Amino acid sequence: MAKLYFHFSTMNAGKSTILLQAAHNYRERGMDTYLLTARFDKRAGEGRIASRIGIGEDADTFETGEDLFAKIQARMLSGPCACVFIDESQFLEKEQVWQLARAVDDLRIPIMCYGLRVDFQGELFPGSAALLALADEMREARTICYCGKKATMVIRQDDQGNVLKEGAQVQIGGNETYVSLCRRHWRAAMGEDISRKYVKSVA
Repeated sequence: MAKLYFHFSTMNAGKSTILLQAAHNYRERGMDTYLLTARFDKRAGEGRIASRIGIGEDADTFETGEDLFAKIQARMLSGPCACVFIDESQFLEKEQVWQLARAVDDLRIPIMCYGLRVDFQGELFPGSAALLALADEMREARTICYCGKKATMVIRQDDQGNVLKEGAQVQIGGNETYVSLCRRHWRAAMGEDISRKYVKSVA
């Protein structure tokens, strides 16, 4: 049965690596796939999904306002397609996530989305919020904070390594721009004093 999957994490958790490996597994078994990524993310070149460990693959692109149901349907009409893989899915619009859900239901094709859950201010991306609401299955790809705990948040830095607390939600960048942290150390990086210890009083 076809499902809409959302694989989420913070930065540098290996989402693209997982996507590329899963797509390879399909093709290794003789099944064609359809890869999509955000058009404006050109870190590896336009229309290319690349991993930090050095593997990559060409992909089609999506952009704001594009009908993804029609795009996937056209791909399926052009030849066999066993699964759709979407990288940088946090950049999807809410309506586009609904289009993916309809493609799963009506075209009966599994769609696997990979993306960030929250931005550098701890807020959900619109695409991620919609996927959290609509996905049939959700899976977390994990990475760690420098303290060893699971990283769930991310900070944005300027060229001098200063933490930025304001700015546009979307800014393309890699290790030079973003650092993944656990919630406690994200709070500290954002200026909160985490040294205080609170003790519950006993009446």
